[in-house]
Amino acid sequence: MGLRELITDVWSWLDYKPAMADPRRPNRNAWAELTRSWVPDEDLRRLAAYRLLAAYDSNQAGQIAAAIGDDKAGLERRELGDASKLVDTALGYLLGSEQTISVPGADHADEESTAEARAALAVQDRLRSWAEKELLPLRLQQAERTAILLGDAVYTLAWDPGKGRVLLRTWDPGLYFPEWPEDGEQDGAEYPVRVHLAWELPEDRRRGLKARIRRVTYELGPIGPASRRSEAKDGSPIREYLHAEGGEPILVKGDTINAETGVITRTYPWAPNRPSPWTCYLTDAEWNLDDLKYADLLYDLPMHKARYRVRSDGEVLDRLDLMVDFIPVIHITNSIPASGEHWGTPTVATVLQALDELSATDTDSSGASATTGSPIIGLAGARLPIDRVTGQPLPVKVRAGTVWQLNDNGRMDVLDTSAQLAELRARIDHILDRIAANSRLTAAGLGTLDPTALPSGYALQLALGPLDSLVASMRLARNHKYAILLRMVQRLHQAGRAEGWPAGESLPARLMWGPHTPTDRAAVLDEVVKGVGAGVLSVETGVRMLIDAGYPIDDAQEEIQRIQSRAFEGAARLADATGDNSAVRAYLGLPQADPEIPPIRLNDGGESAGVAAE
Repeated sequence: MGLRELITDVWSWLDYKPAMADPRRPNRNAWAELTRSWVPDEDLRRLAAYRLLAAYDSNQAGQIAAAIGDDKAGLERRELGDASKLVDTALGYLLGSEQTISVPGADHADEESTAEARAALAVQDRLRSWAEKELLPLRLQQAERTAILLGDAVYTLAWDPGKGRVLLRTWDPGLYFPEWPEDGEQDGAEYPVRVHLAWELPEDRRRGLKARIRRVTYELGPIGPASRRSEAKDGSPIREYLHAEGGEPILVKGDTINAETGVITRTYPWAPNRPSPWTCYLTDAEWNLDDLKYADLLYDLPMHKARYRVRSDGEVLDRLDLMVDFIPVIHITNSIPASGEHWGTPTVATVLQALDELSATDTDSSGASATTGSPIIGLAGARLPIDRVTGQPLPVKVRAGTVWQLNDNGRMDVLDTSAQLAELRARIDHILDRIAANSRLTAAGLGTLDPTALPSGYALQLALGPLDSLVASMRLARNHKYAILLRMVQRLHQAGRAEGWPAGESLPARLMWGPHTPTDRAAVLDEVVKGVGAGVLSVETGVRMLIDAGYPIDDAQEEIQRIQSRAFEGAARLADATGDNSAVRAYLGLPQADPEIPPIRLNDGGESAGVAAE
């Protein structure tokens, strides 16, 4: 076999699979839908990689290998869920014990009593309420497991007038097709100008529907005139743009047009002082596969053959103006993309060949264990039972209590394969150690490390070092994307004029991850008590540290209020009992009284100079 073309890209780690050499080559792929004419060539390797990775996750890698002719014995390959275990383990460490939405400044709302702090607290409460209604932890589980397995995940956001909130949905990245400007450089930090979500719909003979392709398109474009629902000549729904009798465009309420340039601008609620000429259009249409030619690719399907879908409120999804100046689609990568790249790398990428080797060794070990438990026996000089009908010796079966009569020179030889079985089991342990090390999940992280092998907690920290760096890298790749998602949630609520979401600049919000490894809660508590007592840590910071350590604190602000109220109640009782100003101030952790501040009574008895004022 000649040398195949050497391809170096994001999916080069899969080039050892024949299915990645040429996904369009006949009889060399296990999924005919990838070879459809509408699928762009530049996306074939990505889609083939997704299918292969999904097969590993569902213990079907051997079936894929047999289907493409890579391994004829692939159907007999034993797959015991090792790939799925790696994905689930990485997911658990990435997400941590909990995920919390945080807006900077919200924890200081009551203490500072500034407008900015109160606004931050209000936005944080609204975002957390939205997250609870939209089942954000569940959506995170869905999307992040896909990202760890395939390298990519996709969220979409949409305003639902009926529910009065933004809907969050997750998508298979195999349906995601972004478009970048032809003159721009494709980079992970850039945002595409058009995004397509496309998939095939099978033929439905019962309903009389042919095989179709559905494409949902989000596109940034110049703001156009107002529009309404209309019908084409064949009666299908379309969108009609409105113009006055003189040809002037009829504008949406609030839009303005420049008489000289003809550019229409709009002031969005989140940018009251920055009119924008851009908006996002949504198109949702279907095409019959029979109506498409070989040259009709996904990115340039013939619009005159499209059938537009209609939303539940009657709006035709033919370039529907979403009244926002951004595309509400968020692409998550599992890793930090290389320079000039957009796609992420799955966690199992570097150890995929090791998983193949582990599966092959498991298969050999299974065969060896069969011959060890039911050994091969050679008999010489034995009197075997005869079939009275055929006169031939009956097959010999080894059972408990079986007795064979041997001649004087007869013997029995047993083939012992226990040594080979022990070697195969040792090799399995060796491969598992390589997988743990090369995936950076570590043997300690996977739970395969012998606890007695670690002499101290410091040794455990060193053993978990690669896992800590892996989790930090994965979270770094996501932090900016989730900040964008929460910003879009705010703006879509503003665009939908949702109750309680006033106009104004969007506040920065972050998704905070919980600790990914067990925390010494007693040590953290001792550190917080000493730090807050010595005045080097604020109460807010101390409560945040306790939350991160896993203490059952639902709301940081409420916990701070309870702590402060109980502290002042205790100070009042101490003042009533002793009347000692210095003792009260020491109890509250305050410096000694300023003689310029007049004494203020706590309750009816005792005086504490300046305590209540401070």
